[in-house]
Amino acid sequence: MKFSRHTRTATAVAGAAAFALLAVGCSSGASSAEPASSDNPVTLTVTTFNTMGFDDLYKQYESEHPGITINATNIDTGGNALTDWKTKQAAGAGLPDVQAVEEGWLGQVMAVSDSFTDLGEYGAADIKDRWIPWKMDQATDAEGRVIGFGTDIGPVGLCYNKDLFEKAGLPSDRTEVAELLGGENSTWADYFETGKKYQKATGKAWYDQSGFVWNSMVNQLPEGYYKADGSLSIEGNTALSERWGELADGAAAGLSSAQTQWDWGKGQAFLDGSFATMVCPGWLLGNLKGGIEAAGGDGDSGWDFADVFPGGPTNWGGTFLTVPSTSKHPAEAAELAKWLTSAKSQVEAFQSAGTFPSVLEAQTDPGVTGSNEMSEFLNDAPVGEILASRAQGIKAQFKGSNDSVIQEQVFGPATIALDKGTDGKTAWNDALTTLKNLDLK
Repeated sequence: MKFSRHTRTATAVAGAAAFALLAVGCSSGASSAEPASSDNPVTLTVTTFNTMGFDDLYKQYESEHPGITINATNIDTGGNALTDWKTKQAAGAGLPDVQAVEEGWLGQVMAVSDSFTDLGEYGAADIKDRWIPWKMDQATDAEGRVIGFGTDIGPVGLCYNKDLFEKAGLPSDRTEVAELLGGENSTWADYFETGKKYQKATGKAWYDQSGFVWNSMVNQLPEGYYKADGSLSIEGNTALSERWGELADGAAAGLSSAQTQWDWGKGQAFLDGSFATMVCPGWLLGNLKGGIEAAGGDGDSGWDFADVFPGGPTNWGGTFLTVPSTSKHPAEAAELAKWLTSAKSQVEAFQSAGTFPSVLEAQTDPGVTGSNEMSEFLNDAPVGEILASRAQGIKAQFKGSNDSVIQEQVFGPATIALDKGTDGKTAWNDALTTLKNLDLK
């Protein structure tokens, strides 16, 4: 999603320590003896997930680099992509030349960081200033090896349907919506209280489902499921349990539409008034747009994007392009990863999928801050400007070894239970029981 970026519930996985024992195939592959050319063709395999906005960029790269062919595989969700990576990593075979890695996997990835190519050998130091500092820090292991070039980050704003707001007698202008929810001082209490007013006026749900809301609430905390020292911190964590109580109260009040994650009734729920708001990291805007179009809708569907988020800034997701050490073409793979994470490429990816750049130059590029297809689709909302605003004050949260597993397999079922009517205390205790049974560290 994870709800680590873009996930569904996946099969239970072993802890990082056990997984590390399975990691094989860690020796670096030899690059081509000669640079790729028409006379020395090289095929690079790439595995990504969800909507990353790379399809047109692959074509450009092939056009600009004779002899390079890109064989790309895109997996539907981050959770399924994580399972795919772990399976191949453990087997020591089948990994691509370029592997997209989600922020929520970092605890597991760093446990086997020596099975990735050190991009410091391919110019990482020369381009380190292109990224916001914490993005590069996330991709650097304890030995100082850089194992990934950053693509996007996930600042979160609020998607809302202005038509539904108007019918409920609420202000619908995006500036007024931000003020309605408390502006810079917006709290989760503000969000849920406004939701109760909306539900009373319409009889309809306020947000799509509890899982995405919970993920945002957790990511917002200075420390989430883990302390900064790497120790698990769930049972007895007052900050977590208090937020769980707020979420449970919202679900009990009928504020959740109990939508299936990543499906939304095949997009129909975006059009039929099932819910009025949704937490939206930049990359999720592509899912919103795609879902609306899949259900036969368009930019007149009423959806808009506001510069506000309950509880303040938070980051949900963000990806890195890594080069597994099993690659037979590490130099070419590193060059492709470097190109795909350049300012120009990140601008184009943003315009295609709403993925907000981690590269500083790209964040202020007119292609991000100005009008584009995504902003036009969302009632001419200045999407790039809003995401840049929401990115202010973000501090990267430490992700422990099983962070994404906890999000998916411990609290994933628990949030679904809330939406089905289970009371908050029972759902919380059931989550703790699941955590104990999985024996996660």
